[in-house]
Amino acid sequence: MWLGFGIVIAVMFVLDLGVFNRKSHEIRFREALAWTLTWVTLALAFNVWIYYSMGPTKAIEFFTGYLIEESLSVDNLFVFIMIFSYFHITKIHQPKILKWGIIGALLMRAVFIFTGIELIERFHWMIYLFGVILVVTGIKMAFGGEEKIEPEKNLLVRLVRRFVPITKRIRDDRFFIRRQGIWAATPLFLALLVIESSDVIFAVDSIPAVLAVTHDPFIVYTSNVFAIMGLRSLYYLLAHVMEMFVYLKLGISFILTFVGVKMLLVDVWHIPIYFSLGVIVGSLAIAILTSITIGRHRHQAQH
Repeated sequence: MWLGFGIVIAVMFVLDLGVFNRKSHEIRFREALAWTLTWVTLALAFNVWIYYSMGPTKAIEFFTGYLIEESLSVDNLFVFIMIFSYFHITKIHQPKILKWGIIGALLMRAVFIFTGIELIERFHWMIYLFGVILVVTGIKMAFGGEEKIEPEKNLLVRLVRRFVPITKRIRDDRFFIRRQGIWAATPLFLALLVIESSDVIFAVDSIPAVLAVTHDPFIVYTSNVFAIMGLRSLYYLLAHVMEMFVYLKLGISFILTFVGVKMLLVDVWHIPIYFSLGVIVGSLAIAILTSITIGRHRHQAQH
């Protein structure tokens, strides 16, 4: 299963990032829509394969985990927008940063997932720690106000600025350039560092959330991979309409809090996977429909 999954993802990865999007260019709505639908279709097809090869319970676990990761990925898009705005990264250069960000995320998520599963298997009390993290994160997301991005306080950025010369202008789409015989980093590399370090923070939320659904490493990692691989096209699909989903963050915060409570109650009351799936789908649907409805009323009031 691991080998087959790896081959499929490797082929799609090469086609997506190495063939069709090899050269830096601005990804427009139609292209983003096509790739988003492609990755969603692949995820659903993979879910069908899991249903027939591993059973309906595993299929529900995958679908639930995929929905959790996909919804958290949408929240991450707000952060990407702020990072690109801070470093003045144009739309032409953004795809390359997201491409390498995806590669880094796939590697880091694998480490986080297998470490998290090993910790829970060896130390059962870790599941309560993960549950507390999710509940606290969900509450902070709901009542913490708008997120602020301060790249200059990022440890990696500060280390690079201290030891590596930094150019002020972007040259082509390169992360490093040779200037007067000295290698210097460009703002593209700094933006990549901030995105990679941000993904570590995202993983602290998302991995425990999926572990609340299943401890099967194959299900956890594959649901993560499909969500991450579709993240770049999803960013360009939603970047211009993110302001429409004003209540999506509340829906996501409720989901995080719910799965956190589920982990805390694991030894008291086992919440069925079907019930969890219903709560997650319902929360996302209510948040999206409320955002669209209220946004439409505001637009009509302004005009």
